[in-house]
Amino acid sequence: MSGRCWRWSRDRRFVVLTAEECMGQFCVHVSKDNLIFAAGHFVSYNGGRVEPLHGHNYRLSVTVEGPVEENAYVFNFVTLKRMMKRIADELDHRMLLPRNNPIIQVEPQGDGGVVVRVAERWYRFPGEDVVVLDIPNTTAEMLAQYLCSRFVAELALLGDAGHLTAIEVTVEETFGQEAVYRETLGA
Repeated sequence: MSGRCWRWSRDRRFVVLTAEECMGQFCVHVSKDNLIFAAGHFVSYNGGRVEPLHGHNYRLSVTVEGPVEENAYVFNFVTLKRMMKRIADELDHRMLLPRNNPIIQVEPQGDGGVVVRVAERWYRFPGEDVVVLDIPNTTAEMLAQYLCSRFVAELALLGDAGHLTAIEVTVEETFGQEAVYRETLGA
């Protein structure tokens, strides 16, 4: 039944349509109050400038697209929420640092701490409070892309999401200020 959709017939029965007969597409969107993480960061911009250290109460939402499966849904809401919550929790109450930024230098210390050098400023954080992300900057856009890649990796481990055609992750820094990253999958 994968890749099919249904319609309600005139005689009040569900009729299974082939993929060619389906005119629309399905998506599932999750945005919950618990899909949040509070984190500190700073962003480099305009060649060599860096924002002051600050933080946000980030909110996440995710949309997955694909055909409905034999259970008549694109993807199980419960599984989707649990996965996103687990990923958000990895970043909660942490200092987010970019690994690939020429201006923001991240230096792990022998005692487990992390020293961060930004122009003439420097910071020292306990290692357990830091997450170094494989991104060039901790902008909302790069966080959305990072979170999407984490989600795709979790789906691969799950093994039952090969039918999905796209994933979209939204990261909201503050009300009305968000970035979206969309990835097309090879379903």
